[in-house]
Amino acid sequence: MESTPTRSALLGAREERQVMGEGFRFLDEKRLLLAAEMARQFAHYQRERDRWLQAHQEAVAALQQALLRHGLQGLQVQVAPVDEQAVIRQETRRFFGVFLVDRLVLERGQPAPQRDEALGRSPEVTVCQQAFVHLLTLSTELAAWSGNVHRLLAEYKRTERRARALENVLLPELDETIHEMDIRLEEMDQEEAVRVRLGRAGQP
Repeated sequence: MESTPTRSALLGAREERQVMGEGFRFLDEKRLLLAAEMARQFAHYQRERDRWLQAHQEAVAALQQALLRHGLQGLQVQVAPVDEQAVIRQETRRFFGVFLVDRLVLERGQPAPQRDEALGRSPEVTVCQQAFVHLLTLSTELAAWSGNVHRLLAEYKRTERRARALENVLLPELDETIHEMDIRLEEMDQEEAVRVRLGRAGQP
């Protein structure tokens, strides 16, 4: 102790210890809840990724059929389906301040009139386009779940750092300070008691 401890300083240190302990318990519970939510979101991400991989295989197979029918140059001149009215709608929530997407829907506009024959669009090209449109939709959903996992992981790491700082550094230091203050105050009380007894013994 660099300065003489006092009862009020000890009381303040104990109150600070109580507040800091409550903060640690909150952070400890928070990181457990974050870990549970992160596991749930990751399981959802894995299910969506399996769907995406299946759709990707189907899109690649459709692309191969279209290439066999038209060749690379013939496929390059095909008009890509463009949906300018498509809108992404999402339902979101906050979990310990972390922005999470609970549901994401890609709403498409009215389909344009079909002119497959005029454009020289074969059934293989139509299937290929539909496969990649479906893959794009799944990619949008997969990105949302991936974002959830990454944001939860970042918040978990921040919470973990703060909890460990309290648990391993700040709380032990404060406990040591309180312990030293207790010892010094007890020594001071004993010294004062000795002085009082000596003073009384010296009186006539």
